[in-house]
Amino acid sequence: MAPELQYADIRSLRAAYGDGSLLPSEHLAATFALLDRWEPRIGAFLTLARERATAEAEAADRLLHRYGKAVWADRPLLGMPVSVKDLTPTEGIRTTRGSLLHADAVPDRDAPAVARLRAAGALVIGKTNTTEGGWSAAGVNRLQGPTRNPWDPARTPGGSSAGAAASVAVGIGVGATGTDGAGSIRIPASFCGVVGFKPSLGRIPYVPQSPEELSHLGPLTRTVADAALLTQVMSGYDAGDPLSFGVPGEPTGDPEAAAGRLPRLRIGWIPSLGDPAPQPGIAATVRRAVEALAARGHTVEEIPPPFEDPYPALETILAGWEAAAHARDLDEVADRLDPGRLEVIRYGRGLSAARLARAYEARAVLRARSQALMERYDLLAMPTVAIEPFAAELHEPPDPVRKGALSWLAWAPETYTFNLTGQPAVSVPAGRSPGGLPVGLQLVGGRHDDLRVLAAAYQLEQAHPWHHEYAALTAPRPETEGEPT
Repeated sequence: MAPELQYADIRSLRAAYGDGSLLPSEHLAATFALLDRWEPRIGAFLTLARERATAEAEAADRLLHRYGKAVWADRPLLGMPVSVKDLTPTEGIRTTRGSLLHADAVPDRDAPAVARLRAAGALVIGKTNTTEGGWSAAGVNRLQGPTRNPWDPARTPGGSSAGAAASVAVGIGVGATGTDGAGSIRIPASFCGVVGFKPSLGRIPYVPQSPEELSHLGPLTRTVADAALLTQVMSGYDAGDPLSFGVPGEPTGDPEAAAGRLPRLRIGWIPSLGDPAPQPGIAATVRRAVEALAARGHTVEEIPPPFEDPYPALETILAGWEAAAHARDLDEVADRLDPGRLEVIRYGRGLSAARLARAYEARAVLRARSQALMERYDLLAMPTVAIEPFAAELHEPPDPVRKGALSWLAWAPETYTFNLTGQPAVSVPAGRSPGGLPVGLQLVGGRHDDLRVLAAAYQLEQAHPWHHEYAALTAPRPETEGEPT
């Protein structure tokens, strides 16, 4: 696939579809050919939907031939290939949740977000790899080998939206859906050099509901504008998620237009939100990106960590709900669970109701303090992740950060803090580390201030271009496919 097609954004593909120089079916065939080249190297997919997607692409060809550009009014994603994280139900397509327990599960209906993507004309090409139930921020499960980072296949792409980020980085589709309960969209976005957006809690319905009120559904793309469009398509109330809000299909705003109207913003720059401190190369790369925002006229004020590390509350809430998921059948299924997740479940079974209540109280205090902070600043900026990607076979760094009884997510305070608050947050490529690996800058806004977050991210994308960096990702040669470098 030619690079200009491989990394094309939705606007460019619409133009090509509209003038007849490219058919959706031709683009889909090229997308699957690219996937076949990369998949032995990165292991991004658990299930493919070739036949269904091909039939839908051919139907898109006919619609474009008959109606031309008028189709974009009702189907803004017509013919656009996308992938869906394997935690999210897809009608008629195997949905394993990265678990041996669900290895053959095939849902009878789409999650609302997927149904809305389909209604907008998107082609679901397959289900991307995730850790079991999304329990860790890596790409390892017992169904297949680990997903690998395309920039360095010996390393993790991050997770748990591992396959989503890795596939988008190499040009497989215009975007992917991810889920984010403690950083699972933004961590892999940073590690793989793509845009990862966690909208305000409830903007995109999460069905089946995630009762711990930490998990968000959002897009991973190569451009901010594409992330905004996918978010708009998936957003709006659904009865299956009582936390959801808004009107399905209601425009949520154009980040490009909003970027042109942005006033001078007050940005709170937080070089480190806690332990671990950013590695020097990451700190320098992110600082340069923040300077690019300052050069746009925004006021950037460096501030110390504004909160106490909320990891103990996060650990308690997540472990409690992991335990609840297998409250009745743990003895029967323990041998089929990931050993790391099993440890979390067993820890959660020992927690008291009082301990859980205190964790929810700590979250309420954090939300109030965050809201007060956002009265002083329009946005917060910080590194998305403080460390470079670790080995692909691991669930956490080889030297665990200890903050509580368990350490599995303790190394990502910049991301998990804003799951507890429910604020919108985006990871945008900021450059590459001295070792050549992508580094992300995270921008965080006030609750429901999603468009401002995306508009500032768009400004950064224009001031600090990244798209050309994808040229460094060359599809593996057939004779070397599958061999990590």
